[in-house]
Amino acid sequence: MKDYTVKRYQESDYANWNAFISEAKNATFLFHRDFMDYHKDRFEDYSLMVYRNEKLVSVLPANIVGDVLYSHQGLTYGGLIYGEDLKLASVILVFKAVLFYLNENDFVKIQLKTLPSIYHDKPAEELNYALFLIDAQLIRRDTLAVIDLSRPFQFSKIRQRGIQKGIKNELIIKEENNFESFWNQILIPNLELKHDAEPVHSIAEMQFLKSHFENYIRQFNVYYNDEIVAGTTIFESENVAHCQYISKFEKQQNLGSLDFLYNHLIKKVFVNKRYFDFGVSNENQGKILNDGLSYWKESFGASTIVHDFYEVATINFSRLENITR
Repeated sequence: MKDYTVKRYQESDYANWNAFISEAKNATFLFHRDFMDYHKDRFEDYSLMVYRNEKLVSVLPANIVGDVLYSHQGLTYGGLIYGEDLKLASVILVFKAVLFYLNENDFVKIQLKTLPSIYHDKPAEELNYALFLIDAQLIRRDTLAVIDLSRPFQFSKIRQRGIQKGIKNELIIKEENNFESFWNQILIPNLELKHDAEPVHSIAEMQFLKSHFENYIRQFNVYYNDEIVAGTTIFESENVAHCQYISKFEKQQNLGSLDFLYNHLIKKVFVNKRYFDFGVSNENQGKILNDGLSYWKESFGASTIVHDFYEVATINFSRLENITR
């Protein structure tokens, strides 16, 4: 561990952390401290920073619950973040140093969520290999429905009929900076009615995040006769347009609102992205597939990328010794 020093993130590291994130090959705006800290009252942050010869080479967004360190539970994805100059053997040593540090500080295990490959600026699955070497336990696997926009894809006939219905109904799409109408009139009533649930983000939280990440968080609403009937919240990163929220509330009418909206987003607004990510269709820690939701996403031409979650005992750091020659 002599080559690497692991330290817990402090508020004084704010600028250094964010500068590193902006240059990493496997990071998005979700790892910026302003995004991570908007809900800091809900999580005990224990993010880690790894140095080699006083140079920051990797960070791990994380929080703790008891004696377990988690890839930050307030983020969709996570894992070790690093630059393109950190080679495979070095990533393995960084991960070993992290486990050693955690073990020395009385953490029993670490639960890591990976970063799906579509979010990499350059290939960055070094951590996946290190997890294999250490016999990490796969504890969850979600499925993302993703369109590769660089390849030919096709909407199903039922989606095409929905688009035509939206045109016939003279639906209007508007990109807006305020989340109130979508949250209050569409998302909250729909989630309450169908799932007895609430959005993960409040309106105030979304407005805060929008004010800090104006170009990365976008809201698109659909109107019928000047009344909002559907909408989606998009988190936009370098390569991916990700659907954070999707909802319609058409009052028993079948207007084709979501088909109309997603045709516009996929073929016009985000046509130059590499991927369009509809997000997961899983429940119960990945054990249940919502087949209807998955089919709806696939009918736009999406197919499956997996998102893996692992658990590792920190005492297993020694298994990463003598793995190179």
